[in-house]
Amino acid sequence: MILHEVETFDRIEMEALQLERLKKVVHTVYEKVPFYREQFEKNEVSPKSFQSLKDLSRLPFTTKEDLRIHYPFGLFAVDQSELVRVHASSGTSGKPTVVGYTEKDIDMWSEIVARAISIAGGKPGELLHNAYGYGLFTGGLGLHYGSERLGMTTVPVSGGNMSRQITLIEDFNPTVICGTPSYILSLAEKLEEQGKDPRSTSIKYGVFGAEPWSDKMRKTLEAKLDIKACDIYGLSEIIGPGVAMECHESQDGLHIAEDHFLVEVINPNTLEPLPPGQEGELVFTSLTKEAFPIIRYRTGDIASISYEPCECGRTTVKMSRVKGRVDDMLIIRGVNVFPSEVEHFLLTMKEISPHYQLHLKRKGSLDSVELQVEMSEKYFHEIGGNADDEKVFLLGKQIQELMKSSCLVSMDVKVHIPKSLPRSEGKAVRVVDLREVVKKDIRT
Repeated sequence: MILHEVETFDRIEMEALQLERLKKVVHTVYEKVPFYREQFEKNEVSPKSFQSLKDLSRLPFTTKEDLRIHYPFGLFAVDQSELVRVHASSGTSGKPTVVGYTEKDIDMWSEIVARAISIAGGKPGELLHNAYGYGLFTGGLGLHYGSERLGMTTVPVSGGNMSRQITLIEDFNPTVICGTPSYILSLAEKLEEQGKDPRSTSIKYGVFGAEPWSDKMRKTLEAKLDIKACDIYGLSEIIGPGVAMECHESQDGLHIAEDHFLVEVINPNTLEPLPPGQEGELVFTSLTKEAFPIIRYRTGDIASISYEPCECGRTTVKMSRVKGRVDDMLIIRGVNVFPSEVEHFLLTMKEISPHYQLHLKRKGSLDSVELQVEMSEKYFHEIGGNADDEKVFLLGKQIQELMKSSCLVSMDVKVHIPKSLPRSEGKAVRVVDLREVVKKDIRT
Protein backbone atom coordinates (compact mmCIF):
# COMPACT_ATOMS: atom_id res chain seq x y z
CA MET A 1 0.00 0.00 0.00
CA ILE A 2 1.34 3.43 -1.00
CA LEU A 3 0.54 6.20 1.49
CA HIS A 4 1.57 9.75 0.64
CA GLU A 5 2.53 11.91 3.62
CA VAL A 6 -0.14 14.52 2.90
CA GLU A 7 -2.80 11.80 3.02
CA THR A 8 -1.99 11.20 6.69
CA PHE A 9 -1.94 14.83 7.88
CA ASP A 10 -3.95 15.57 11.00
CA ARG A 11 -6.77 18.10 10.72
CA ILE A 12 -4.66 21.03 11.95
CA GLU A 13 -1.88 20.33 9.43
CA MET A 14 -4.31 19.90 6.53
CA GLU A 15 -6.30 23.07 7.25
CA ALA A 16 -3.07 25.09 7.63
CA LEU A 17 -1.96 23.90 4.17
CA GLN A 18 -5.40 24.60 2.70
CA LEU A 19 -5.46 28.14 4.12
CA GLU A 20 -1.99 28.88 2.77
CA ARG A 21 -3.05 27.76 -0.70
CA LEU A 22 -6.46 29.44 -0.50
CA LYS A 23 -4.82 32.81 0.17
CA LYS A 24 -2.75 32.41 -3.00
CA VAL A 25 -5.66 31.37 -5.17
CA VAL A 26 -7.96 34.22 -4.09
CA HIS A 27 -5.18 36.72 -4.86
CA THR A 28 -4.72 35.09 -8.27
CA VAL A 29 -8.38 35.20 -9.29
CA TYR A 30 -8.78 38.75 -7.99
CA GLU A 31 -5.83 39.97 -10.04
CA LYS A 32 -6.33 37.92 -13.21
CA VAL A 33 -10.02 37.00 -13.62
CA PRO A 34 -12.37 40.00 -14.08
CA PHE A 35 -15.43 37.91 -13.18
CA TYR A 36 -14.04 37.10 -9.75
CA ARG A 37 -12.76 40.63 -9.16
CA GLU A 38 -16.32 41.86 -9.71
CA GLN A 39 -17.64 39.26 -7.26
CA PHE A 40 -15.11 40.32 -4.62
CA GLU A 41 -15.93 43.99 -5.00
CA LYS A 42 -19.70 43.42 -5.14
CA ASN A 43 -19.50 41.56 -1.83
CA GLU A 44 -16.98 44.01 -0.33
CA VAL A 45 -14.38 41.29 0.16
CA SER A 46 -10.64 41.82 -0.13
CA PRO A 47 -8.16 38.97 -0.78
CA LYS A 48 -6.21 40.29 2.23
CA SER A 49 -9.18 39.59 4.49
CA PHE A 50 -8.83 35.81 4.17
CA GLN A 51 -7.50 34.74 7.55
CA SER A 52 -9.40 31.46 7.96
CA LEU A 53 -11.11 28.89 5.76
CA LYS A 54 -14.47 30.15 7.01
CA ASP A 55 -13.86 33.47 5.24
CA LEU A 56 -14.55 31.67 1.97
CA SER A 57 -18.28 31.72 2.79
CA ARG A 58 -18.29 35.49 2.19
CA LEU A 59 -17.94 34.88 -1.54
CA PRO A 60 -20.82 33.82 -3.82
CA PHE A 61 -20.94 30.48 -5.60
CA THR A 62 -19.72 29.83 -9.13
CA THR A 63 -22.18 27.95 -11.35
CA LYS A 64 -22.12 26.14 -14.67
CA GLU A 65 -24.07 29.06 -16.12
CA ASP A 66 -21.20 31.40 -15.18
CA LEU A 67 -18.87 29.19 -17.21
CA ARG A 68 -21.22 29.24 -20.19
CA ILE A 69 -21.65 33.02 -20.05
CA HIS A 70 -17.87 33.44 -20.18
CA TYR A 71 -17.39 30.80 -22.89
CA PRO A 72 -14.82 29.88 -24.01
CA PHE A 73 -11.85 31.41 -22.12
CA GLY A 74 -13.34 34.23 -20.04
CA LEU A 75 -12.62 32.62 -16.65
CA PHE A 76 -9.03 31.63 -17.36
CA ALA A 77 -6.30 33.10 -15.16
CA VAL A 78 -3.49 32.75 -17.72
CA ASP A 79 -2.92 33.91 -21.27
CA GLN A 80 -3.94 31.41 -23.93
CA SER A 81 -0.29 31.08 -24.96
CA GLU A 82 0.43 29.42 -21.58
CA LEU A 83 -2.11 26.63 -22.12
CA VAL A 84 -0.95 23.18 -23.17
CA ARG A 85 -4.42 21.60 -23.31
CA VAL A 86 -8.14 22.34 -23.17
CA HIS A 87 -11.01 19.99 -22.38
CA ALA A 88 -14.74 20.60 -22.67
CA SER A 89 -18.09 19.10 -21.75
CA SER A 90 -20.42 17.69 -24.40
CA GLY A 91 -22.53 20.85 -24.50
CA THR A 92 -25.73 18.84 -24.98
CA SER A 93 -27.77 21.36 -22.98
CA GLY A 94 -26.15 24.52 -24.35
CA LYS A 95 -22.66 25.85 -24.81
CA PRO A 96 -20.01 23.44 -23.52
CA THR A 97 -18.01 24.31 -20.43
CA VAL A 98 -14.37 24.75 -21.39
CA VAL A 99 -11.44 24.19 -19.02
CA GLY A 100 -7.72 24.69 -19.58
CA TYR A 101 -4.43 23.39 -18.22
CA THR A 102 -0.91 24.74 -18.04
CA GLU A 103 2.07 22.40 -18.09
CA LYS A 104 2.16 22.61 -14.29
CA ASP A 105 -1.57 21.80 -14.11
CA ILE A 106 -1.09 18.64 -16.18
CA ASP A 107 1.82 17.59 -13.96
CA MET A 108 -0.22 18.20 -10.80
CA TRP A 109 -3.30 16.43 -12.22
CA SER A 110 -1.19 13.41 -13.18
CA GLU A 111 0.10 13.16 -9.61
CA ILE A 112 -3.44 13.43 -8.19
CA VAL A 113 -4.73 10.63 -10.44
CA ALA A 114 -1.66 8.49 -9.73
CA ARG A 115 -2.54 8.74 -6.04
CA ALA A 116 -6.15 7.84 -6.85
CA ILE A 117 -5.19 4.71 -8.79
CA SER A 118 -2.90 3.59 -5.98
CA ILE A 119 -5.75 4.14 -3.48
CA ALA A 120 -7.85 1.78 -5.62
CA GLY A 121 -5.15 -0.90 -5.60
CA GLY A 122 -2.99 -0.13 -8.65
CA LYS A 123 0.75 -0.69 -8.33
CA PRO A 124 3.84 0.40 -10.29
CA GLY A 125 4.92 -2.16 -12.86
CA GLU A 126 1.43 -3.59 -13.39
CA LEU A 127 -0.80 -3.02 -16.42
CA LEU A 128 -3.90 -0.80 -16.60
CA HIS A 129 -6.62 -1.22 -19.24
CA ASN A 130 -8.20 2.20 -19.82
CA ALA A 131 -11.70 1.94 -21.33
CA TYR A 132 -12.67 5.57 -20.64
CA GLY A 133 -13.27 7.67 -23.75
CA TYR A 134 -10.42 9.83 -25.02
CA GLY A 135 -10.94 13.32 -26.44
CA LEU A 136 -12.54 16.44 -24.96
CA PHE A 137 -13.94 14.29 -22.11
CA THR A 138 -11.40 14.37 -19.25
CA GLY A 139 -11.81 10.72 -18.25
CA GLY A 140 -9.56 8.96 -20.76
CA LEU A 141 -6.55 11.27 -20.71
CA GLY A 142 -6.91 11.92 -16.98
CA LEU A 143 -6.58 8.23 -16.09
CA HIS A 144 -3.94 7.75 -18.79
CA TYR A 145 -1.51 10.34 -17.44
CA GLY A 146 -2.14 9.24 -13.84
CA SER A 147 -1.46 5.61 -14.69
CA GLU A 148 1.80 6.50 -16.40
CA ARG A 149 2.82 8.71 -13.47
CA LEU A 150 2.21 5.83 -11.07
CA GLY A 151 4.53 3.69 -13.17
CA MET A 152 1.94 1.37 -14.67
CA THR A 153 1.93 0.13 -18.26
CA THR A 154 -1.07 1.90 -19.78
CA VAL A 155 -3.25 0.48 -22.56
CA PRO A 156 -5.25 3.40 -24.11
CA VAL A 157 -8.13 1.32 -25.47
CA SER A 158 -10.87 3.98 -25.07
CA GLY A 159 -14.52 2.89 -25.37
CA GLY A 160 -16.39 0.83 -27.94
CA ASN A 161 -15.37 -2.29 -29.90
CA MET A 162 -15.92 -4.84 -27.13
CA SER A 163 -14.39 -7.70 -29.09
CA ARG A 164 -11.11 -5.81 -29.27
CA GLN A 165 -11.36 -4.96 -25.56
CA ILE A 166 -11.74 -8.64 -24.69
CA THR A 167 -8.84 -9.70 -26.92
CA LEU A 168 -6.52 -7.17 -25.29
CA ILE A 169 -7.60 -8.16 -21.78
CA GLU A 170 -6.93 -11.82 -22.56
CA ASP A 171 -3.58 -11.16 -24.25
CA PHE A 172 -2.15 -8.35 -22.09
CA ASN A 173 -3.35 -9.52 -18.63
CA PRO A 174 -4.13 -6.17 -16.95
CA THR A 175 -4.65 -5.99 -13.19
CA VAL A 176 -6.68 -2.74 -13.28
CA ILE A 177 -9.53 -1.75 -15.59
CA CYS A 178 -11.04 1.75 -15.84
CA GLY A 179 -14.37 2.78 -17.34
CA THR A 180 -17.96 3.67 -16.64
CA PRO A 181 -19.67 0.95 -14.56
CA SER A 182 -22.44 0.50 -17.12
CA TYR A 183 -19.90 -0.07 -19.92
CA ILE A 184 -17.83 -2.54 -17.88
CA LEU A 185 -21.02 -4.43 -17.06
CA SER A 186 -21.76 -4.70 -20.79
CA LEU A 187 -18.19 -5.91 -21.31
CA ALA A 188 -18.69 -8.66 -18.74
CA GLU A 189 -21.91 -9.71 -20.47
CA LYS A 190 -20.08 -9.82 -23.81
CA LEU A 191 -17.56 -12.24 -22.29
CA GLU A 192 -20.45 -14.43 -21.14
CA GLU A 193 -22.00 -14.32 -24.65
CA GLN A 194 -18.70 -15.66 -26.00
CA GLY A 195 -18.90 -18.57 -23.56
CA LYS A 196 -16.12 -17.17 -21.37
CA ASP A 197 -16.05 -16.69 -17.61
CA PRO A 198 -15.52 -12.99 -16.73
CA ARG A 199 -14.16 -14.09 -13.35
CA SER A 200 -11.22 -15.85 -15.00
CA THR A 201 -9.47 -12.71 -16.30
CA SER A 202 -6.35 -11.22 -14.71
CA ILE A 203 -8.22 -8.10 -13.52
CA LYS A 204 -8.14 -7.49 -9.76
CA TYR A 205 -9.33 -3.89 -9.39
CA GLY A 206 -11.80 -1.65 -11.20
CA VAL A 207 -11.73 2.18 -11.22
CA PHE A 208 -15.27 3.13 -12.18
CA GLY A 209 -17.05 6.49 -12.33
CA ALA A 210 -18.36 9.30 -14.58
CA GLU A 211 -21.96 8.30 -13.73
CA PRO A 212 -23.87 7.68 -10.50
CA TRP A 213 -23.98 3.97 -9.61
CA SER A 214 -25.42 2.14 -6.66
CA ASP A 215 -23.76 -0.20 -4.18
CA LYS A 216 -25.91 -2.97 -5.66
CA MET A 217 -24.31 -2.29 -9.05
CA ARG A 218 -20.89 -2.51 -7.36
CA LYS A 219 -21.73 -5.93 -5.94
CA THR A 220 -22.99 -7.07 -9.33
CA LEU A 221 -19.75 -6.02 -11.02
CA GLU A 222 -17.62 -7.58 -8.29
CA ALA A 223 -19.51 -10.87 -8.51
CA LYS A 224 -19.37 -11.01 -12.30
CA LEU A 225 -15.68 -10.11 -12.61
CA ASP A 226 -14.25 -11.28 -9.25
CA ILE A 227 -12.68 -7.86 -8.59
CA LYS A 228 -12.70 -4.99 -6.12
CA ALA A 229 -14.79 -2.24 -7.77
CA CYS A 230 -13.86 1.26 -6.53
CA ASP A 231 -15.56 4.58 -7.21
CA ILE A 232 -13.61 7.53 -8.63
CA TYR A 233 -15.02 11.07 -8.61
CA GLY A 234 -14.24 14.22 -10.53
CA LEU A 235 -15.60 16.94 -12.76
CA SER A 236 -13.94 18.73 -15.65
CA GLU A 237 -14.73 22.06 -13.99
CA ILE A 238 -12.76 21.05 -10.88
CA ILE A 239 -9.95 19.24 -12.74
CA GLY A 240 -11.30 15.92 -14.06
CA PRO A 241 -11.08 12.45 -12.48
CA GLY A 242 -9.10 12.15 -9.26
CA VAL A 243 -10.84 14.72 -7.05
CA ALA A 244 -11.79 11.81 -4.78
CA MET A 245 -11.16 8.06 -4.78
CA GLU A 246 -12.55 5.11 -2.87
CA CYS A 247 -9.94 2.90 -1.20
CA HIS A 248 -10.02 -0.83 -1.92
CA GLU A 249 -9.48 -1.61 1.77
CA SER A 250 -12.76 -0.26 3.13
CA GLN A 251 -14.80 0.81 0.07
CA ASP A 252 -16.71 3.10 2.41
CA GLY A 253 -16.55 6.62 1.00
CA LEU A 254 -14.14 8.41 -1.33
CA HIS A 255 -11.00 10.11 -0.03
CA ILE A 256 -10.88 13.71 -1.27
CA ALA A 257 -7.50 15.09 -2.36
CA GLU A 258 -7.83 17.84 0.25
CA ASP A 259 -4.43 19.37 -0.41
CA HIS A 260 -5.77 20.40 -3.84
CA PHE A 261 -9.53 20.83 -3.29
CA LEU A 262 -11.57 22.41 -0.51
CA VAL A 263 -15.03 20.85 -0.10
CA GLU A 264 -18.30 22.22 1.27
CA VAL A 265 -21.80 20.71 1.40
CA ILE A 266 -24.82 22.99 1.06
CA ASN A 267 -28.59 22.74 0.95
CA PRO A 268 -29.23 23.19 -2.82
CA ASN A 269 -32.44 25.12 -2.13
CA THR A 270 -31.44 27.47 0.70
CA LEU A 271 -27.67 27.47 -0.06
CA GLU A 272 -27.01 27.12 3.67
CA PRO A 273 -24.04 24.97 4.81
CA LEU A 274 -24.77 21.46 6.02
CA PRO A 275 -22.86 19.51 8.71
CA PRO A 276 -20.86 16.30 8.11
CA GLY A 277 -23.09 13.29 7.56
CA GLN A 278 -25.96 15.25 6.01
CA GLU A 279 -26.63 14.92 2.28
CA GLY A 280 -26.52 18.03 0.16
CA GLU A 281 -24.87 19.55 -2.89
CA LEU A 282 -21.08 19.30 -3.12
CA VAL A 283 -19.20 22.59 -3.59
CA PHE A 284 -15.50 22.66 -4.46
CA THR A 285 -12.78 25.33 -4.49
CA SER A 286 -9.55 24.49 -6.31
CA LEU A 287 -6.38 25.34 -4.39
CA THR A 288 -3.54 24.64 -6.83
CA LYS A 289 -4.76 25.14 -10.41
CA GLU A 290 -3.02 27.76 -12.56
CA ALA A 291 -5.03 28.04 -15.78
CA PHE A 292 -8.55 27.60 -14.47
CA PRO A 293 -8.84 28.16 -10.72
CA ILE A 294 -12.44 28.00 -9.55
CA ILE A 295 -14.06 29.34 -6.37
CA ARG A 296 -17.01 27.64 -4.62
CA TYR A 297 -18.19 25.72 -7.66
CA ARG A 298 -21.65 24.19 -7.29
CA THR A 299 -21.24 20.70 -8.71
CA GLY A 300 -24.90 19.68 -8.72
CA ASP A 301 -23.86 16.33 -7.17
CA ILE A 302 -25.63 15.11 -4.04
CA ALA A 303 -23.47 13.49 -1.34
CA SER A 304 -22.30 13.90 2.25
CA ILE A 305 -18.84 14.15 3.85
CA SER A 306 -17.28 12.41 6.84
CA TYR A 307 -14.18 12.91 8.97
CA GLU A 308 -14.30 9.42 10.47
CA PRO A 309 -10.98 7.48 10.50
CA CYS A 310 -10.47 4.97 7.68
CA GLU A 311 -8.95 1.52 8.01
CA CYS A 312 -6.58 2.27 5.11
CA GLY A 313 -4.74 4.79 7.33
CA ARG A 314 -5.63 7.93 5.36
CA THR A 315 -6.94 10.89 7.34
CA THR A 316 -8.38 12.92 4.46
CA VAL A 317 -12.08 13.81 4.55
CA LYS A 318 -14.28 11.32 2.71
CA MET A 319 -17.33 11.96 0.58
CA SER A 320 -20.11 9.43 0.21
CA ARG A 321 -20.90 7.89 -3.14
CA VAL A 322 -22.83 10.39 -5.26
CA LYS A 323 -26.53 9.71 -4.80
CA GLY A 324 -27.45 11.63 -7.94
CA ARG A 325 -27.46 15.10 -9.42
CA VAL A 326 -29.72 17.96 -8.43
CA ASP A 327 -30.89 18.22 -12.04
CA ASP A 328 -31.33 14.41 -12.35
CA MET A 329 -33.68 14.21 -9.40
CA LEU A 330 -37.15 13.26 -10.59
CA ILE A 331 -40.12 14.93 -8.95
CA ILE A 332 -43.13 12.80 -9.70
CA ARG A 333 -46.39 13.97 -8.16
CA GLY A 334 -44.51 15.64 -5.35
CA VAL A 335 -42.15 12.74 -4.60
CA ASN A 336 -38.38 13.10 -5.10
CA VAL A 337 -36.49 10.10 -6.46
CA PHE A 338 -33.03 9.57 -7.96
CA PRO A 339 -32.31 6.95 -10.66
CA SER A 340 -29.62 5.45 -8.39
CA GLU A 341 -32.32 4.73 -5.77
CA VAL A 342 -34.37 2.88 -8.38
CA GLU A 343 -31.26 0.94 -9.38
CA HIS A 344 -30.47 0.00 -5.78
CA PHE A 345 -33.82 -1.66 -5.17
CA LEU A 346 -34.20 -3.05 -8.68
CA LEU A 347 -30.96 -5.00 -8.40
CA THR A 348 -32.25 -6.87 -5.35
CA MET A 349 -34.38 -8.89 -7.79
CA LYS A 350 -32.60 -11.86 -9.37
CA GLU A 351 -35.18 -12.04 -12.15
CA ILE A 352 -34.01 -8.68 -13.54
CA SER A 353 -30.77 -7.73 -15.31
CA PRO A 354 -28.85 -4.58 -14.21
CA HIS A 355 -30.04 -2.66 -17.31
CA TYR A 356 -32.97 -0.29 -17.05
CA GLN A 357 -34.37 3.06 -18.19
CA LEU A 358 -36.85 5.52 -16.73
CA HIS A 359 -39.16 7.03 -19.35
CA LEU A 360 -40.79 10.27 -18.28
CA LYS A 361 -44.21 10.73 -19.82
CA ARG A 362 -47.25 12.97 -19.52
CA LYS A 363 -50.65 11.59 -18.51
CA GLY A 364 -53.08 14.43 -18.98
CA SER A 365 -51.67 17.30 -16.92
CA LEU A 366 -49.56 15.04 -14.67
CA ASP A 367 -46.06 13.62 -15.06
CA SER A 368 -45.66 9.85 -14.91
CA VAL A 369 -42.80 7.35 -15.04
CA GLU A 370 -42.54 4.13 -16.98
CA LEU A 371 -39.77 1.85 -15.75
CA GLN A 372 -38.29 -0.21 -18.58
CA VAL A 373 -36.49 -3.33 -17.36
CA GLU A 374 -35.35 -6.59 -18.90
CA MET A 375 -35.38 -10.12 -17.59
CA SER A 376 -32.16 -11.87 -16.68
CA GLU A 377 -31.06 -14.62 -19.06
CA LYS A 378 -31.50 -17.23 -16.33
CA TYR A 379 -35.09 -16.21 -15.52
CA PHE A 380 -36.02 -15.97 -19.20
CA HIS A 381 -34.91 -19.59 -19.73
CA GLU A 382 -36.67 -20.69 -16.55
CA ILE A 383 -40.01 -19.53 -17.97
CA GLY A 384 -39.29 -21.24 -21.29
CA GLY A 385 -38.35 -18.14 -23.27
CA ASN A 386 -41.95 -16.92 -23.37
CA ALA A 387 -42.17 -13.14 -22.94
CA ASP A 388 -45.97 -13.31 -22.87
CA ASP A 389 -46.04 -15.72 -19.94
CA GLU A 390 -48.29 -14.79 -17.02
CA LYS A 391 -45.17 -14.92 -14.84
CA VAL A 392 -43.81 -11.89 -16.71
CA PHE A 393 -47.01 -9.99 -15.99
CA LEU A 394 -46.76 -10.90 -12.31
CA LEU A 395 -43.06 -9.90 -12.29
CA GLY A 396 -44.03 -6.45 -13.56
CA LYS A 397 -46.58 -6.15 -10.77
CA GLN A 398 -43.97 -7.22 -8.23
CA ILE A 399 -41.59 -4.52 -9.47
CA GLN A 400 -44.38 -1.95 -9.29
CA GLU A 401 -45.01 -2.83 -5.67
CA LEU A 402 -41.29 -2.71 -4.87
CA MET A 403 -40.94 0.78 -6.35
CA LYS A 404 -44.05 1.98 -4.55
CA SER A 405 -42.90 0.70 -1.16
CA SER A 406 -39.21 1.59 -1.53
CA CYS A 407 -39.16 4.81 -3.59
CA LEU A 408 -42.74 5.91 -2.79
CA VAL A 409 -43.47 6.45 -6.48
CA SER A 410 -46.12 4.73 -8.58
CA MET A 411 -44.60 3.58 -11.87
CA ASP A 412 -45.81 1.75 -14.91
CA VAL A 413 -43.44 -1.18 -15.57
CA LYS A 414 -42.59 -2.74 -18.90
CA VAL A 415 -40.61 -6.00 -18.80
CA HIS A 416 -38.50 -6.79 -21.86
CA ILE A 417 -36.68 -9.89 -23.03
CA PRO A 418 -32.91 -10.10 -22.26
CA LYS A 419 -30.52 -7.81 -24.14
CA SER A 420 -33.27 -5.66 -25.63
CA LEU A 421 -32.55 -2.37 -23.84
CA PRO A 422 -29.74 -0.09 -25.13
CA ARG A 423 -26.22 -0.91 -23.89
CA SER A 424 -23.78 1.77 -22.81
CA GLU A 425 -20.82 2.80 -24.99
CA GLY A 426 -19.86 5.36 -22.36
CA LYS A 427 -22.15 7.01 -19.84
CA ALA A 428 -25.41 5.14 -19.42
CA VAL A 429 -28.65 6.90 -20.38
CA ARG A 430 -30.93 6.15 -17.44
CA VAL A 431 -33.61 8.82 -17.93
CA VAL A 432 -35.43 9.43 -21.23
CA ASP A 433 -37.71 12.47 -21.16
CA LEU A 434 -40.58 11.92 -23.59
CA ARG A 435 -42.71 14.77 -22.23
CA GLU A 436 -41.25 17.35 -24.62
CA VAL A 437 -41.81 15.01 -27.56
CA VAL A 438 -45.51 14.90 -26.70
CA LYS A 439 -45.70 18.69 -26.53
CA LYS A 440 -44.08 19.04 -29.95
CA ASP A 441 -46.46 16.50 -31.45
CA ILE A 442 -49.44 18.40 -30.03
CA ARG A 443 -48.19 21.70 -31.48
CA THR A 444 -47.63 20.03 -34.83
